[in-house]
Amino acid sequence: MDHYKVLGLHKTASKEEIKAAFKKLAFQFHPDKHSHSPKVVRDNATLRFKQVSEAYEVLMDDRKRADYNFRSRSTAAGGSSSYYSQYSYGYGRGSSSYQQWSRHQYGGGGGGGGGIASKFELAIRILTARSSLLNLGFAAAILGGIVIIDKSGESLWERQNSGKSFEEAMKSIDKAKAYREDSAKERT
Repeated sequence: MDHYKVLGLHKTASKEEIKAAFKKLAFQFHPDKHSHSPKVVRDNATLRFKQVSEAYEVLMDDRKRADYNFRSRSTAAGGSSSYYSQYSYGYGRGSSSYQQWSRHQYGGGGGGGGGIASKFELAIRILTARSSLLNLGFAAAILGGIVIIDKSGESLWERQNSGKSFEEAMKSIDKAKAYREDSAKERT
């Protein structure tokens, strides 16, 4: 469900526009207004009222709105479209599951926000995503393997070459090459 479409707004809508759209639609779909309507109409109005209320709740809170915008962009870019359903996000519950998840996620109640704290939270969320952690673990395994191979190569060298260091061996190889070149020049 697109909260902006539910309220009939563009993604750049201001809080005043959100509030005005909510008031208009909440009045139109309020269950008390449809209490004497047929069951189908009443159920449809109740569902629409819940959708409008939920959209208003998410879009009026800066933190929830930023999270929603981030999630909807990643969904449009090929992410999972069932982001909210994995947190039992839906209708017919006493309180919004998104609100419960948000309290769990952010540790506490409301409060607006934007700025550095929310950008930091976003960076932490990205860095602690499963794919980031898997990539980090893979890179650590490769780096660890390189270090182990390098150290084992040095220890094998020292074991085979009776205490000579690698640098000493390279110097002696360079001397041998220089001697071979000098002797080749003398012969010609």
